[in-house]
Amino acid sequence: MAGLAAVFGSGAMTNSIPEIENNDVLFVIGSNTTETHPIIGLRMKKAVRKEAKLIVADPRKIDLVRHSHLWLRQKPGTDVVLLHAIMHVILEQNLIDRVFILSRTEGFETFREGLRKYTPEYAEKITGVPARDIIRAAMLYARAKRPGIYYTMGITQHSHGTDNVYSIANLALMTGNLGMESTGVNPLRGQNNVQGATDMGCIPDQYPGYQRVDLPAIREKFEKAWEVTLSDKDGITATEMTDRCLDGKIKAMYIMGENPALSDPDINHTVKALKKLDFLVVQDIFLTDTAELADVVLPAAAFAEKDGTFTNTERRVQRVRKALDPPGEAKEDSRIIMELSERLGYPMRYNSMEEVFQEVAGLWQAVAGITYGRIEKQGLQWPCPTLEHPGTPYLFKGGFPRHKAAFSMVEYKPSRELPDRQYPFMLSTGRHLFHYHTGTMIRAGDALNSVAAEAYFELNSYDAGKLGVTGGQKVKISSRRGSIKIKAKLSERVEKGRVFIPFHYREAAANILTNTALDPVSKIPELKVCAVKIEKITKRGRPRIK
Repeated sequence: MAGLAAVFGSGAMTNSIPEIENNDVLFVIGSNTTETHPIIGLRMKKAVRKEAKLIVADPRKIDLVRHSHLWLRQKPGTDVVLLHAIMHVILEQNLIDRVFILSRTEGFETFREGLRKYTPEYAEKITGVPARDIIRAAMLYARAKRPGIYYTMGITQHSHGTDNVYSIANLALMTGNLGMESTGVNPLRGQNNVQGATDMGCIPDQYPGYQRVDLPAIREKFEKAWEVTLSDKDGITATEMTDRCLDGKIKAMYIMGENPALSDPDINHTVKALKKLDFLVVQDIFLTDTAELADVVLPAAAFAEKDGTFTNTERRVQRVRKALDPPGEAKEDSRIIMELSERLGYPMRYNSMEEVFQEVAGLWQAVAGITYGRIEKQGLQWPCPTLEHPGTPYLFKGGFPRHKAAFSMVEYKPSRELPDRQYPFMLSTGRHLFHYHTGTMIRAGDALNSVAAEAYFELNSYDAGKLGVTGGQKVKISSRRGSIKIKAKLSERVEKGRVFIPFHYREAAANILTNTALDPVSKIPELKVCAVKIEKITKRGRPRIK
């Protein structure tokens, strides 16, 4: 999408966290914000107390629904239809921003034709959301002066996740809700400093600053700075690497701060791939499930044991200062990389992390005005191109980088694996408030473990009655990829025919079950939808199908 690609490719918020409190409408879709981003969730609650209207679109009755004015309970994987129907209503009610569309976008006429069939009544049949609620959501969002859209992996972790993101962007474009304070399209980053990692080039087809590897002028700039010859070929994503390991095209792997043996979909498949490698190196702060498979483990320093910068979800670059010495032989990630690089014949002559950041600032204009001195007490948001620039709280105020943003019409595609007679339940995975990701850090301590010690799955009480399952009873859940034994938690948070499993627990790893189907563009796996069956376990330990 011209003009927006750099931002949506980076996953950064177009606006800022403090601006949330001044939204008059918040549209939260595919984000369990109060549990996965609790500080941002507090901002949303403050906005509601200031009389903002909150629209929540989520298949599960998340905590934020209690504070909402409208809950759209769409079927998992039908977000494109829901968003298209909302836009259909906005178009029919003539609530589009014609001036914005004419002056700052292109392709609208073709796009509007594609919306014709997505009536609220048509969408109700596919999404399960009543047509009247779709209409109400459209009117709330389109009539607002300062509406913001917020989403997370409930939107992206689908085989059509890119289409979901395009649909969100289209909604903001057709209503002119970009380039202004307390509006925008705001993906919330899933982990600390993920934004900083992608900013610094941890993407297979881009150098630091989202500069493409296949553009000769860009490549030559980095070749000159690094004094090496660089490839013009795109790399491959982490999810694609698994199959390359299995077919022998990847012989060795260096995994840093990641635990794919618990976080990847179909983890039996992932573990098999990792075991086939000739050589595996894992760099981490704990001996994770992945590190246990490694030939060499490089002990790394934790956040309070190193110096540098973190960049958060609102593009704010902030200082990180060393407070403690790393234990034992552990070293800062950067120091490990530099020492390894020197042994491989490419010396990296940096005396401090500040020198590294200065190099980045010389190669990426968006951070050229950020120095350690300027962020000594408070961070700055990129773009910040000069030393006099104050940073950018919200993007696109004066226009888009490529002049005009293009509407992208996408069509609804069902999820790759839906329930059937053999696997009648639909599984979705996610997080809860008390644990984080694969539990590598959180579950090493006792405090939060005591609050949420056991793995569980949420099951609607109607389904529990039909299955003869009681709360706290351990059952076997299976997909086409594997099975786990896990305790049932009866809950009306999930609808009939659906189950939810937090993926933090290695002893009942949800990602044994999940699907490896990938989005064709982003290569993100479909972790939010797959088909499973539930079996009671007899006294002999063998499952009995109900």
